[in-house]
Amino acid sequence: MSGPGNDRDLIDRFLEMMAAEAGAARNTIAAYRTDLSLASDVLGGRLAAADAAAIGRLADGWQDFAKSTVARKGAALRRFFAFLAEEGLRADDPGAALPRPGTSRPLPKTLSSGDIDAMFAAIDARIARVPPDPNDLRLSALFELLYGSGLRATELVSLPRAAIASDRPYLILKGKGGRERMVPLSDRARAAVARWRGQVPADSPWLFPSGQKHLSRMRLYQIVRALAGEAGIAPDRISPHVLRHAFATHLLEGGADLRALQAMLGHADIATTEIYTHVDASRLVRLVNERHPLIDAGRTRP
Repeated sequence: MSGPGNDRDLIDRFLEMMAAEAGAARNTIAAYRTDLSLASDVLGGRLAAADAAAIGRLADGWQDFAKSTVARKGAALRRFFAFLAEEGLRADDPGAALPRPGTSRPLPKTLSSGDIDAMFAAIDARIARVPPDPNDLRLSALFELLYGSGLRATELVSLPRAAIASDRPYLILKGKGGRERMVPLSDRARAAVARWRGQVPADSPWLFPSGQKHLSRMRLYQIVRALAGEAGIAPDRISPHVLRHAFATHLLEGGADLRALQAMLGHADIATTEIYTHVDASRLVRLVNERHPLIDAGRTRP
């Protein structure tokens, strides 16, 4: 992985993903392009192949910049390297070598249970049509796996045709960095996949084929946004990644612990999962207020 041309191509692919899947604003895309292009120039066109030492030297050159500028540059590079790792374009992610100047990771956008219910209702209305449209069966399977299992967009669209068995309540996935994890599957998800798989050609290697390849992440993003519009939800509030975060947030609110969530999301480091600790903390406070033995309406203080 070398050469300025290669950097340019990979930066273009990354920014295309940011626009399509993450719904990044035009100004954000422009700023990221500038930051990544400048970093590539500093490293002689070898940004995509840079190791942690090279990234550290690059960050040393930011010492005179404002904290907000360093934070933005660091965010652009971290997301770029995470993209390369997720796409299998490099085996490691050197983003940890980048500074985080007095910033904290905010909780990503998420959805309420009511939002999720509205989208499921829109799917149910589609499936109830006679005869059913195969695209609606596909939509149901996609949504059940996105929200019901918290799959990453890339993991979902590239699932093999036989990855999910009707009699097996879990899925083995190879995610970022080649790490395998077990993902639980609900009865609903397996039933939705079984209905959709009946529409998939038997010789297709993919569960969600599209032409000669599988469904693209950009097309998945468009499908999810269209569903949100039908359900009365502002499309700019939703993406496949937002549904993954809704899966995590709602699990925690329902009583899951962070370690279990870490395993299900495929986070290598618990620190990544800790963006959800405010949800866990609020649940603990509620439990104390509602269930602690000292909470007794009939007890008075001496």
